[in-house]
Amino acid sequence: MMSGNYTTIDNQNVSGSVPAVSDPPGQVSVKFNDSTSLQTFPPSGAAHGKIASAGGPPRDADDTFSKPVSNSSEPQQSGGWFKVFTVAAYQPYFDVDTSDVLERIKDSLLPFRGSFNEKTASNPDLYGPFWICTTLIFVAASIGTFATYLAHKLQHKEWNYDINLVTWSAGLFYGYVLIVPLCLYIILKYFSAPSTLVQLFCLYGYSLFIFIPAMCLSIIPVEIFRWVITGVAGLMSALFVAQNLRNHIMSAGERWFLIVAGIFLLQLALSFVLKLYLFNIHV
Repeated sequence: MMSGNYTTIDNQNVSGSVPAVSDPPGQVSVKFNDSTSLQTFPPSGAAHGKIASAGGPPRDADDTFSKPVSNSSEPQQSGGWFKVFTVAAYQPYFDVDTSDVLERIKDSLLPFRGSFNEKTASNPDLYGPFWICTTLIFVAASIGTFATYLAHKLQHKEWNYDINLVTWSAGLFYGYVLIVPLCLYIILKYFSAPSTLVQLFCLYGYSLFIFIPAMCLSIIPVEIFRWVITGVAGLMSALFVAQNLRNHIMSAGERWFLIVAGIFLLQLALSFVLKLYLFNIHV
């Protein structure tokens, strides 16, 4: 029976194959064999050359750049010394609370205790030293400038702002906190009494806090008072560093006293330099 371009089969029982009929002109019949079966997806792993597991990559896949599983026993590859150029390497040294910083500042104002290194041995920080040095730079520039301004106005003289005061104080404080602990680290390593470099940075950074109130008091226009303030601040800072390093340096042998004395005198020299260049007012 023909209807348009389609051919229909009436009252035929199809049992797996189409009965053989003669092909009309211009048409081709399609036959289905009983032995033909449909493949299922995904294919089973029994067949040769097929994917062994439906949920994973092929066995010959390259997993060079695959991320290791957290529970895997494979060791994590470290970045070597290149990690010092990453932010993550310094993040633990800035992980401190405000209460921790205030407690360490209070210890720096009590130099005779000598317990600062013991308290910070497990968690030395760079947050406090960084902001102490930064505060010192701006306090030194602002207080020094204001004190010079008052001295000129009291004598009715012309006053000019010195921009070099900021750059000079920045080089002094940042340079001192970086270079002196680094040199001390090398010396202690040579005498077989090594200390961690970060802990030395932490110690020297907090030792400079006493100079912040000293600079604020130096605004008083009395020269002898400025010398007293500078001397007291330098003595407290030097005692703080020497007391906290004394017990550790004693293990270096008979020369421990010379090392501690050098640390003490170097800290006093810093206060003398501050008096000459920051606490001294020229009119």
